[in-house]
Amino acid sequence: GSSEQQYSLRWNDFHSSILSSFRHLRDEEDFVDVTLACDGCSFTAHKVVLSACSPYFRTLLKANPCQHPIVILRDVREQDMEALLRFMYNGEVHIGQEQLTDFLKTAQTLQVRGLADVPTKEQQKL
Repeated sequence: GSSEQQYSLRWNDFHSSILSSFRHLRDEEDFVDVTLACDGCSFTAHKVVLSACSPYFRTLLKANPCQHPIVILRDVREQDMEALLRFMYNGEVHIGQEQLTDFLKTAQTLQVRGLADVPTKEQQKL
């Protein structure tokens, strides 16, 4: 074997840098490759981000390998989709109490990691 000295090179704020890069790409609509349509609106995003954040999107996008698919989401409200995208790109989102139940229901339906395991009101009562 080689006795050559190995060096460990570390990018200290790697996670936050990558996250803010993805956010910036989405803000600028650079390299967006999927459109989510719901409630008469459409949002552009990155397949790699959606797939990393949601097994639902990963399965769906793998099954539809076209270059820029348009995914139509029935029964998803515009404000919930917008908030979910903010969550997926930022790792956090602020939701008003009156929106929370619908938001979490949508997150469960779309299997968004970090939210899909949050119990809904109905489950809390059991």
